[in-house]
Amino acid sequence: MSVLVSKERRVGVKKRVAIAGFLHETNTFAPSLATYDHFVEGGGHMPLSCGDELLERCQGVNIGISGAVVFGNHANWDLVPLLWAAAIPSAHVDEIAFEKILRDLILRLEAAGDLDGVYLDLHGAMVCQHIDDGEGEIIARVRAVVGPDVSVAVTLDLHGNVTQKMVTESDVMVAYRTYPHVDMAESGRRTAVQLNALMMRGAPFAKTFRQLPFLIPIPWQCTDIEPAKSLYSSLAQAEGGMVSSLSFLTGFPAADFADCGPCVLGYGEDAVAVQTAVDDFCAQVLDRETDFGGKAYSPDEGIALAISLSARATKPIVIADTQDNPGAGGDSNTAGLLKALVEADAQRTALGLMVDPDAARLVHEAGEGAEIPLTLGGKSGVVGDIPFSGTFRIEKLSDGKFTTTGPYYGGAQMDLGPSACLVLGGVRVVLASKKVQMADQAMYRFVGIEPMDQAILVNKSSVHFRADFAPIAADILVCTAPGPMALYASDLPFKKLSEGIRLSPGGPAFNSDQQEAVAKAS
Repeated sequence: MSVLVSKERRVGVKKRVAIAGFLHETNTFAPSLATYDHFVEGGGHMPLSCGDELLERCQGVNIGISGAVVFGNHANWDLVPLLWAAAIPSAHVDEIAFEKILRDLILRLEAAGDLDGVYLDLHGAMVCQHIDDGEGEIIARVRAVVGPDVSVAVTLDLHGNVTQKMVTESDVMVAYRTYPHVDMAESGRRTAVQLNALMMRGAPFAKTFRQLPFLIPIPWQCTDIEPAKSLYSSLAQAEGGMVSSLSFLTGFPAADFADCGPCVLGYGEDAVAVQTAVDDFCAQVLDRETDFGGKAYSPDEGIALAISLSARATKPIVIADTQDNPGAGGDSNTAGLLKALVEADAQRTALGLMVDPDAARLVHEAGEGAEIPLTLGGKSGVVGDIPFSGTFRIEKLSDGKFTTTGPYYGGAQMDLGPSACLVLGGVRVVLASKKVQMADQAMYRFVGIEPMDQAILVNKSSVHFRADFAPIAADILVCTAPGPMALYASDLPFKKLSEGIRLSPGGPAFNSDQQEAVAKAS
């Protein structure tokens, strides 16, 4: 069914806009699929929501669709809420989950009637069991319903791996400009501004799409540090005049398909101006390519350095357990850094989150104050992820329900299931039953740990934690305990990448024959 809308018939009429979202960041090397139930839960920001429920739940939440709704109300749009669904990053989206959610979205769209525009809140790096280009498929199916004359605008995460199909089937795509993503709602607003301009204009923008030839490790994509900090400032300054929108997507470097990698998108009224702006910005990125690097430490090295630094610091030393980042496909359950902390006899130290629902059940059965032998970690299937066993004291129990306070989650309601604070020597561990990225100080406080009282904090996150923890950190270190989100793409057994793309800034180019040996070793 196609909802073809005559532009002449809609001129001067209150703009009618369907809004929807379907988000997932896929690490094709991660151990756990994204099932339908994961989308129902929502992964931290908002559970699966349909119709008016979507409008109610998204208020004040830091997600793209929230900013679009605020703009739409201000612009007097007639909003038609379809659905919004997201799951925490993991391996591929289960085929059943993808088709069920997308079918529901499309049925609601078909029932929406005449439309002037469609706003989509997507991620940009969704890979499904049966389709590599998840977002391309979503946008194409939406386009098949609304036809060529309805403007389709898309908000993307800056970690999106953009495909030509995504560009062709949409009218404009706008990406976040911050990592940590404190501007998700703002990016939704910026997308809605572009959609409004398209609907008023009655004609498409010129568009330019350029892919860049190297992969960027996740921790060095942070926009609070160089070179991304300066590049994103330059990107914003390049907009204006005939160039309506520019986006730089640093890409998600753990997706094994041909379009994995960074890109630049440009839109505007003049094709030459847009092409020039995109090409100029691509040149700036390539000039800074080798600056997208940094120092990472082994667990023992990192803990030793953190203990040394903390001896003269008045604030915590914060360590990123980057390879077990739930925001990039990890399951938040590896024990490499826990082992290093205990063996180094680290004091006034906290680690979060360690996700193990079976251990949490045993802890709740034992009760506060009890001592209990537990084995944590060793479940990821990653080489080197060894279980850690010890006798822990149960300091505090929690039902896992609390409200976040930091800028990344933006006041989201968390439910981590049965949770606890465990103590072993000078180390405290936040044990939870549900996976979510450690990116908010409240994720320590809900089990009685005050982050500012710790000498060392170990966060299972790569960058998002910086939004709430950088202001209280004396220093931030990146550590590489074994986990599903390899820091360096050269350590991953890729098969489908574009031949010749560099696996790291200034590093070796991908060669499928050479990588076959890595794949067999894994």
